[in-house]
Amino acid sequence: MKTLVLFDVDRTLLYTGDIDRRVYRETFTDIVGRPPTALPARGTGTTMPLAVLELLRANHVPDRDVQAFAGRIVAELPVRLAEYRDLLVADGVVLAGAEAALAAVHQTEHLVATVVTGNLQGSAETKLSALGLIKYLDTTIGGYASDNPHRPALVRIAQDRASAKHGGQYRRSNTVIVGDSLEDVRTGIEGGARVIAVASGTTTAHQLRAAGAQHVLPDLTCATSLLQLINQTPPV
Repeated sequence: MKTLVLFDVDRTLLYTGDIDRRVYRETFTDIVGRPPTALPARGTGTTMPLAVLELLRANHVPDRDVQAFAGRIVAELPVRLAEYRDLLVADGVVLAGAEAALAAVHQTEHLVATVVTGNLQGSAETKLSALGLIKYLDTTIGGYASDNPHRPALVRIAQDRASAKHGGQYRRSNTVIVGDSLEDVRTGIEGGARVIAVASGTTTAHQLRAAGAQHVLPDLTCATSLLQLINQTPPV
């Protein structure tokens, strides 16, 4: 039986600094007609559609306009991020051990690697492609904020896509999330996946463990440890 491995993107595999916030700022300005004075919080794992709603409300956009503006901004974000590909290549960072860890999972026959992320699909693929990581992941079976803004729902979406492509059934027992935020932990617990948390973002190992992560790694620098945790038989 195969195991589905769902990687988070930002602060788990890579870091792109303020590029996302720059894109939020420019898109908001063009669509709303004025620059924002507040931007979404960093490193929370909130899905992009929910972050856009937060952005609009924090900047006192009238309630009657929020949904219309949100739809236009969400549609624009992947397109605008793609325009920053050269900057992503120059300034983006692959986090310590991430490429080797992805390669190890990719090369293990019974593991199927993809993503579950708060990014929209186009945004996730742009980042992964720019930083040379997309070749290790089957992004066609991932779960994205463009599928559903409720992050735990993305686990089932990825499981169903993996079943359709590879056969078999994917459940909590053979699905693992690897992520850095409290939202990643919640996504696994509520969505139906075991959680291997990585303290590579803004959330401490203690916070990740307290939130319910089954395992916590300091980073992805030991691919062997990651594979051992993925392959552990979950308790009945």
